[in-house]
Amino acid sequence: MKCRHCHHSLDLSLVDLGSMPPSNAYLSSTEEFPKEKKYPLKVLVCQHCWLVQTEDFAKADELFTANYAYFSSTSSSWLLHAASYVQKTIDDLQLNSSSFVMELAANDGYLLRNFQQSGIPNIGIEPTKATADAARSLGLTIISEFFGKALAAKLATSYPKADLVIANNVLAHVPDINDFVAGIALVLAEQGVCSFEFPHLLNLLNEHQFDTIYHEHYSYLSLLAVQKILLHSGLKVYKVERLSTHGGSLRVWACREDCPKAIESSVESTLQQEIDFGLATAEVYSDFQRCVDQVTDSLKIFLQKQKNAGRRVVAYGAAAKGNTLLNYAGVGIELLPVVFDAASSKQDKFLPGSHIPIKHPDHLPAYEPDVVLVLPWNLSTEIKTQLRPVLSNTTELIVAIPELTYL
Repeated sequence: MKCRHCHHSLDLSLVDLGSMPPSNAYLSSTEEFPKEKKYPLKVLVCQHCWLVQTEDFAKADELFTANYAYFSSTSSSWLLHAASYVQKTIDDLQLNSSSFVMELAANDGYLLRNFQQSGIPNIGIEPTKATADAARSLGLTIISEFFGKALAAKLATSYPKADLVIANNVLAHVPDINDFVAGIALVLAEQGVCSFEFPHLLNLLNEHQFDTIYHEHYSYLSLLAVQKILLHSGLKVYKVERLSTHGGSLRVWACREDCPKAIESSVESTLQQEIDFGLATAEVYSDFQRCVDQVTDSLKIFLQKQKNAGRRVVAYGAAAKGNTLLNYAGVGIELLPVVFDAASSKQDKFLPGSHIPIKHPDHLPAYEPDVVLVLPWNLSTEIKTQLRPVLSNTTELIVAIPELTYL
């Protein structure tokens, strides 16, 4: 395999997580267990452009299926994050009814609906049917195709050029990252801007966030790599914001290379932080496998001790990141009999790989757990606030990343 961006050889391994099913491929019945597909999950590092990427095994249409189960609106804190972004962006860019906004990976309309309510014309691109249908039910215009140069060329003839292109938490999900970014350049107005949000590779390494690695995430991104990828399609980064979302993310703002926007100091300071951390050296990637093994070994030992002591442990949040954690750790129903989740799209199904059943949170108090393992650690504050009133005072809440910690 060659690098998805620069096509150089990939000789440096970050981590090998073995074989596991796609992390959002939830199972509807026990009859599906024997037919479950698994793919190798290995991450490699390009030492030329420093793009960190999964080894190619699974195709996008096998991962982002019609019944894809991730709905952004499930999280109240994520809805607030989206609403805040929209209001600030409208103010900063002075968007109005004459503007045109395009969102790539619009999901269930959690973000675009804020532009709609502000009277700003918009369109969403969302290839997965279940989430696209949810967005359409809000009155949003959604095109259900994968975005790239081919779709961008069609959009450019049917819609105005975009004053704002939003690609939040999607850049990591595209197998042909050059084609995706080239498509953005085609639909962007001359003075238009685009914003990207993505979990920061630096945090993934520093906080042992290996559970954010799954087949749907083809790339693990730094500004070092993203700046090169955007420049390849004639786009320049002019501003970077650091966010707390997803365990630490970057929001990167870009425009056409010939746009007069000045490059802000946040770009250089972020690049310098990455260089100081070592993201442009092979050494910083070489110890990650050991850190991952330490995390999963600690979790499995903890769960086994709880079982031996007769204590009841359950999980909360049937998140994709939890599936990577449980599958690599080899944790199944013998150590973790049930997981609870507020998303109706996941309830009464089974986690991929581990086959742990997913129940509605209303059933949680009846289980009287001694310990609740919170799998989406990035939402631990929100989840703790939700659960504490319905749990016993003696029930302990824990997360496993970056290490086993009581909340």
